[in-house]
Amino acid sequence: MRWAVVAVCAAAALAIGVPFAGDTAASGLDATVTAWIDGAFGGQPALLRLFVLPTEPVVLLSLLAIVVLACALGRRWDGVTLAVLGVAAPVALNTWVLKPLFDRMKYDYLAYPSGHTVSMVATLTVLVLLARPGIARAVTAGVSAVILVIAGIGLVGLGYHYPTDVAGGACFAVAVVLALSSPTRRLAPARSAGSPPAGTSSGSPPAASPR
Repeated sequence: MRWAVVAVCAAAALAIGVPFAGDTAASGLDATVTAWIDGAFGGQPALLRLFVLPTEPVVLLSLLAIVVLACALGRRWDGVTLAVLGVAAPVALNTWVLKPLFDRMKYDYLAYPSGHTVSMVATLTVLVLLARPGIARAVTAGVSAVILVIAGIGLVGLGYHYPTDVAGGACFAVAVVLALSSPTRRLAPARSAGSPPAGTSSGSPPAASPR
């Protein structure tokens, strides 16, 4: 299931970006969504700046440091590895591979996929994977989705990115973090089942003494 999601997200990032490769202006869905956001939030720059706060490096690095520290204190070394690689890898790949490959310009910088979105969604995906399965993970995923929508509105409303930049960045980040989650789990040492009871070997009952 995990690899199916990886494949779908990676394919989505590719499918979203290919039609706009080399573009320098919004068109189609980008233009429609941008116009709606401008109409709804165009006169509220302070609110839009608040919306993009979760994408700022100082916020993400601080959150990441807390996650790494918590995992280290709990001896969850797979969590430490995932938190570091799960954010560093997609950000590096996006900056040095995908942006030059798609070559989509907005003003004077490469826009697709959105680097703001990649770093934020990678961090949020790490949090979801490290949350306890069940209600905690579901709540974390739900909150993360809301944050993505709000931050995406801010990024588009402030003119930093087109909507498809945000969507493609989110899909790419999820794909990379999920792909890395399985290998990093294999790096974790097996948990000890505890010491065998006294007088036993490997937990087996002691042999009866001859009479």
